[in-house]
Amino acid sequence: MWSFFADLVQKVGTEQTIVVMDAEGVGKTRRHHVRPSRMVTMWGGSLAAAGLLAALLVAFTPLRTQIPGYGTEEMKESARLNTLRVRALQDSIAAQRDYIQRLRRLITGRVEPAPPSDGARSESGAGGGAVATGDAGPPASEGPSGASARNAHQQPAFAPSPRSGAAASAPGGLSFPLSPPVANGFPTRGFDVATGHYGIDVAVSEGDYVRSVGDGYVVWADWAQDGGYTIAVQHAGGYLSVYKHNKRLLKQLGDRVTAQEPVAVTGNTGAVTTGPHLHFELWQNGLAQGPDAYIAGW
Repeated sequence: MWSFFADLVQKVGTEQTIVVMDAEGVGKTRRHHVRPSRMVTMWGGSLAAAGLLAALLVAFTPLRTQIPGYGTEEMKESARLNTLRVRALQDSIAAQRDYIQRLRRLITGRVEPAPPSDGARSESGAGGGAVATGDAGPPASEGPSGASARNAHQQPAFAPSPRSGAAASAPGGLSFPLSPPVANGFPTRGFDVATGHYGIDVAVSEGDYVRSVGDGYVVWADWAQDGGYTIAVQHAGGYLSVYKHNKRLLKQLGDRVTAQEPVAVTGNTGAVTTGPHLHFELWQNGLAQGPDAYIAGW
């Protein structure tokens, strides 16, 4: 075989005759006239075309990443940046989940107790049980029963007394005095830190509009086990208004609302309810406020 190719190469410029015949000499012989130069050109062209095709595939397709050492630094930098992005997204998601959990506990009434500050304890000791007029801690109660209730419910809340003048500091971002969230209704249960009631219950007729007390954005609009259909509006200045036990909600999460705009319809939903009423809460930076000090007519 090799001698045959050697003869072709040695006489590449001359025409050769190749005779094909049976090994036993039986049958018709076949003759082929070939020019080795043309065969070499054809084979060489085929190899060149195959090599060019392979080079194009490697250069313009992801196959080039399979070459050892190709793009190593670029890939490392890209992987590092992607890792940083993933970590940033994880931190953002964790912070968002924490915020949602805090807001969920706030709306459903499962607020974690917090110890009073040193300033509140010192003022309480010096004043002989006088009610604090700042945000240092919950209002003090006189007598052993009041002290035990305060210790059992150390909620970071402050219910300002209109008679003491504390209500003069209106909530930031809200127009003081606030208009009631319901047009027709009368309070049946007030704000009471000792019993864990961080809002006011207002008896209403089922089907009335519940209106936002100020401009803001809806940060919660969903069903809660205790409060039924609940909606919460975030206002400027860190204030949050919460409306519970609604029959249905008129706004969705993320909606912008204005003062006195209907956000829900009064009802009697939720596990903790004794009849058609609105449970209204007002919070500032996670601290429960006494709504009766800020709402006209309450």
